[in-house]
Amino acid sequence: MANIKPFKAVRASRDKVALVSTKSREIYTPEMLTAKLDFNPYTFLHVINPGYKYHKQDVSGDLRFKLVHNRYLEFKEDGVFTQDETPAFYIYQKTTPINSFCGIISATSVEDYENNVIKKHEGTIQQRELLFENYLKNTGFNAEPVLLTYPDNDTITSIIKKYQTTRAEFEFSTTDKDSHLLWVVNNKNDIKLIVDTFKEVNTLYIADGHHRSTSSCLLAQNLAKENPNHTGKEDYNFFMSYLLPESQLSIYEFNRFIKDLNGFTPDEFLIELDTYFRIENRGQDLYKPSKKHHFCMYLNGEFYSLYLRKTSYEFTNSLSQLDAEILYQTVLKPILGINDIRNDSKIIYSQNKSDNLELKTKVDSGDFKVSFGMLPTSIQELKSIVDDGFLMPPKTTYIEPKLRSALTIYEF
Repeated sequence: MANIKPFKAVRASRDKVALVSTKSREIYTPEMLTAKLDFNPYTFLHVINPGYKYHKQDVSGDLRFKLVHNRYLEFKEDGVFTQDETPAFYIYQKTTPINSFCGIISATSVEDYENNVIKKHEGTIQQRELLFENYLKNTGFNAEPVLLTYPDNDTITSIIKKYQTTRAEFEFSTTDKDSHLLWVVNNKNDIKLIVDTFKEVNTLYIADGHHRSTSSCLLAQNLAKENPNHTGKEDYNFFMSYLLPESQLSIYEFNRFIKDLNGFTPDEFLIELDTYFRIENRGQDLYKPSKKHHFCMYLNGEFYSLYLRKTSYEFTNSLSQLDAEILYQTVLKPILGINDIRNDSKIIYSQNKSDNLELKTKVDSGDFKVSFGMLPTSIQELKSIVDDGFLMPPKTTYIEPKLRSALTIYEF
């Protein structure tokens, strides 16, 4: 049973939201970030880059977090942000030149995360968990929702469609040709229907935002210990999420790039691969896998197709059938000597959303010796692995939509 609730969002006014809301800070190069800060006084980047006000870009640690809180207060004092008077859900639609996504922004339960009603598919790094927990505690808000997915539901779909026929509270486009619409759901009957419908949902799956979820849980645990009157209903017991039906998720694969062949020559490396794969040299023809357990490899100026020899590899559970896991168990670990695929400097990852030739160009540059590509993971694979109690290897899935910061803000 998934427990969600409406909340009083802090958000920009209709006339400023296009200027205020922003992509995640990590998206911007230093040059792009400076340009945004120089020419847009309303961008939320001023809040999360608080040192800009004092011509200092290198502010870090607790000082930065406190200054983030101060810049946030200034945005509220100047009327850029105001808080809704009544709790609401928020229907958010993002339309790109390729896809359209529409779901519900809500507050979701930390207790559900602890009890595995909200399930994760990736591991998290403790240092990042603690860092973001400290950020939340110092700033007192979260401006970017966790992306959760749920099985398509006719009742929720009908509610969303009803609001889509009305005028949106927000409606704006961005320079990347994406359009954004947001409707406020504060009707008590609609709120009750949404809450009751999600109570019938057994599991929500984290699609993006694993560290934010874990950090929110840590914050709730710590604040509960500090609060002698803790009831479990406080705002810190929830975190902001974007609930999206699983049919609308777009999942892309990550390519793998390896810096050396672990002492093997290219010919020796191919011989090592022959144990697990049927190998075909494709020359300069770009090969794109069309089936599970098929891989693309670029080595020494040529493309290869690798087909898993199922007689040489044993499928023991749902995780063992995942292509990213197969590549790790048959190539990365035993042949290339990469045991820690999360932290080993010999391997990097890049999402394969648009550049089909990246497998070739990065190796041809001389920075890498070999690259691998595969099919995207399906939502069914993701759910099966999670339900069986496993975590997927890092950088297995690149999932969209990527959400904007400061469209709605959750305070606690």
